[in-house]
Amino acid sequence: MPSQRQLFLDHLGQTSPAPLMLEIERAEGSFLYDKGGNDILDLISGVSVSNTGHRHPAVMAALNEQAGRYMHLMVYGEVIQSPQVQYATRLASLLPPPLESVYFVNSGSEAIEGAIKLARRHTGRNEIIYFRNAYHGSTTGALSVQGSEDYRNAFRPLMPATTMAEFNSHEAVKMINSNTAAVLVEPVQAEAGVIQPSGNFLSDLRTACDRHGALLMFDEVQTGFGRTGSLFSLYRYNVTPDILVLAKALGGGLPLGAFIASREIMSALTHDPVLGHITTFGGHPLCCATGLASLEVIVKENLAGQALEKEQLFRKELAGLPFREIRGEGLLLAVVPEKPEIIPMLVARAPGLGLLLDWFLFCSTAFRIAPPLTISDDEIKLACHRLKKLTQAVLKPCRF
Repeated sequence: MPSQRQLFLDHLGQTSPAPLMLEIERAEGSFLYDKGGNDILDLISGVSVSNTGHRHPAVMAALNEQAGRYMHLMVYGEVIQSPQVQYATRLASLLPPPLESVYFVNSGSEAIEGAIKLARRHTGRNEIIYFRNAYHGSTTGALSVQGSEDYRNAFRPLMPATTMAEFNSHEAVKMINSNTAAVLVEPVQAEAGVIQPSGNFLSDLRTACDRHGALLMFDEVQTGFGRTGSLFSLYRYNVTPDILVLAKALGGGLPLGAFIASREIMSALTHDPVLGHITTFGGHPLCCATGLASLEVIVKENLAGQALEKEQLFRKELAGLPFREIRGEGLLLAVVPEKPEIIPMLVARAPGLGLLLDWFLFCSTAFRIAPPLTISDDEIKLACHRLKKLTQAVLKPCRF
């Protein structure tokens, strides 16, 4: 009988020639457990998905309760489903006006696609400005506004009327004009290696969009739900977009995406033609139930505020290790080793020493630390102890 590993290679579509091949039996809190029962401290949260940890009791209770009522009923937007209504209402209550109308989809990529369609439909314009080293997904439309030619070129031709600008550049602000439908930006560039906006860059984009009648779109797929120390980064930088894109932690561990705008803007998808955007499984009741439960944990326990305190503990515990820099805020951190060439070895060997690490798509000089926001102080200290041992093992001269 073939092993699970062989069946994985034989029958699941692969994303790279060398997957991590880590076989997990169960997960709880901040830990994953392999087939041998060994614990692996999760420092990436499924790439900013499991903000309340794995199998949080409140999330599991909401999942089980909703599963006992109903699952899929009808394509999106036709039937009033309580989990969708409750979640959308709660999100609107936590966001600044006019972000009041929530369109649920299945993923971040689909949310970006919907947001682009909405911006073009509402403004009657075509051009989308995006930024170098931005990541917004891998579907064709999302790939068209991805800021890396290495990932785009193999799939051309892509969606036309997209223009790449430089993040944190005043020249980017000057590019906005009367032909611009929208500017799409991550408030903090995650896959670029956690690059924060400088000065008034985001507010300058807001001003220029207002001046020219363009929409400002924030992709908070990775930064949302407390990850960077505020519930959403738009509060951290005091800039409100016209369209907000969410996913990852939005579902509390289940697949869910959303784009959020004013009712006026969102109404553009209801006519000429009707069903301007449609999704079968978007806003699945199970996903909305778990997402809402996870959000309530984040709010009730002030996990966003705690993320800033836990960031400082990480910085303290990692001081003295051979790291040149730690970028970021809250629990979205990029660690830059003095010898960046060790990063592939750190990631590959981490599970053997009880850690799960990851790199960034568009930054080869740093690795990611983005654990569940529920990680305890003791778990942070354990993670840093293991990371110290891992770094020493990787840097130790090889013996032949």
